Amino acid sequence: MPKRKPNIAGEIEMTEVVLPNDANPLGNMLGGRVMHLIDMAGAIAAHRHARSLLATVSVDSVDFVYPIRVGQLVILRAHVTRVFHTSVEVAVKVYMEDFLTGERRQTSSAFVTYVALDPDGRPKPIPPFVPRGAPARREFDEALERRRHRLAVAARTHRLYFEKTRRK
Repeated sequence: MPKRKPNIAGEIEMTEVVLPNDANPLGNMLGGRVMHLIDMAGAIAAHRHARSLLATVSVDSVDFVYPIRVGQLVILRAHVTRVFHTSVEVAVKVYMEDFLTGERRQTSSAFVTYVALDPDGRPKPIPPFVPRGAPARREFDEALERRRHRLAVAARTHRLYFEKTRRK
């Protein structure tokens, strides 16, 4: 097993300008585009930590609190919060910035889970994660409860879905 890595190995920041092709007719960035960027930022942070092929397993709920308008910047900050055996949880926060006024506000956030894969597509172990600092340790501890909740919801959802499809 590779040696433990500090949390800085899995931190990234991405910035893009919102262009008209990223927006709806109201001039607001499309939610699907924001979700795509959340997955990309999360994946880059997870790749930097795991140094492995990864697949997205789940995305916790995403709320769009404030719109991001054409011409503004969309900034994503992502960092690893915890590694389980073959999976890694990444926190992603989305911000808008008006580069003319300097206003910046958080618009969305999500926890994204990825699983590391070997060349044959089978799950493989990820190097352990070492949280540094009180906020990172708090997120690390809270990640276990998020994971338990995520797995329980997924089991219930899949059971209901597969029961319905079997009856048809």
